[in-house]
Amino acid sequence: MDRRTALGLMSSAPLTGIVSGISAAQQMGAPPDQPRELIPDAADMGSLFPDMERLVGRNQYPYSFLTNRFRSAEEYRKAGREVVLDALGYQPPRVPAAAQVVDRQDLGEFIREKVLFSTSADFRVPAYVHVPKGLKGRAPAIVDLHSHGGMFLFGKEKVIDFGGNHPVMTEYHKVNYGGRPTATALVRRGYVVITIDAFMFGERRLVMDADLKYGWDRSHYSVDDAKHLNEVCASKESTLAQSLMLAGMTWEGIVLWDDMRTVDYLISRPEVDPNRIGCVGISFGGYRSFFLAGMDDRISAACVVGFMSTVKPMARRHIDTHSWVHFVPTLHRYLDWPDIVAMRAPKPLLVLQCRRDGLFPLQGMQESVEKIAAIYAKAGASDRFIGRFYDVPHQFNVEMQEDAFRWFDEHLKA
Repeated sequence: MDRRTALGLMSSAPLTGIVSGISAAQQMGAPPDQPRELIPDAADMGSLFPDMERLVGRNQYPYSFLTNRFRSAEEYRKAGREVVLDALGYQPPRVPAAAQVVDRQDLGEFIREKVLFSTSADFRVPAYVHVPKGLKGRAPAIVDLHSHGGMFLFGKEKVIDFGGNHPVMTEYHKVNYGGRPTATALVRRGYVVITIDAFMFGERRLVMDADLKYGWDRSHYSVDDAKHLNEVCASKESTLAQSLMLAGMTWEGIVLWDDMRTVDYLISRPEVDPNRIGCVGISFGGYRSFFLAGMDDRISAACVVGFMSTVKPMARRHIDTHSWVHFVPTLHRYLDWPDIVAMRAPKPLLVLQCRRDGLFPLQGMQESVEKIAAIYAKAGASDRFIGRFYDVPHQFNVEMQEDAFRWFDEHLKA
């Protein structure tokens, strides 16, 4: 007699002796489940939300500058950056950029170069660099950090107007950037602008075996092809995050390292004034912007758009609205999101919020601005931070861009 037969499991013989209305488990002596009242809560974690709320609520962010832990902003910055880098788990040795220009176009008002450079021994990263023509001396520069938006097929192209854009990019620019991609607008304003593909986007995207038939050249993709391939990439976010955890790393760790090494390459260019570097981004680009701004002193002026909140109010209904890249294990034992960007104090910071942004709770957005303002005040730099709300959904429209660009002019061109 095999083990399954001995246990009476999955046997073809009929079960006998079951009393109607009583489960087999109950007849075998298992007690009923403990009673629990089930109340609708509209939470992403359903009935487990009270547990999550309690656990998230314990975080006191002991490395915030608003505690009494640090005597100066410098101490706060040094300790906070060590905590962030440790949580992100990716600090490879620096390597030469070994930049290679693979394409160069004269577009009348400006030059567009496509460049490959190394951010580590692990990655060669593709980028576009836009350089205004007629520069007289070194110019201010912007690191333009592209968004997410479920659009994995394109990365750096999200902030560029090529004239003949892919149809999905035309729509993406309309919805997310008011029809005016920011890198092209900024170079026309006199800035050198660089934008790279973040890991998992654009020319660094994932392609599964089943989709090799579509080929690699995105210009050949139909709108339906793009929709399908984006959905495939979206379904593999968790696989990417889990794979990197096996390597002791995080997705955002690679993203931030690449963004910081982008600054290395940018300031090596002869057209760029290394003392006048800004960064900007919407959504995932805003997330990248606040990490880069908080972690790299070379960013003289930073603009974060459509990505700033305290994290505790997000636990109820703003978990599923976010990508895996936004979740870093252990980080929030020590710091809240506003604490990270505020590590740049007293350097100038502009945070633009969308009041009708469905990705964040309004309470969290408001609290974040208040917390950043309090940190800047404690650092003696209240006048270097601006937090502004717009009565719009999640976007970086032309009005918001004009406000941001004027602010950059004030801090990078004066």
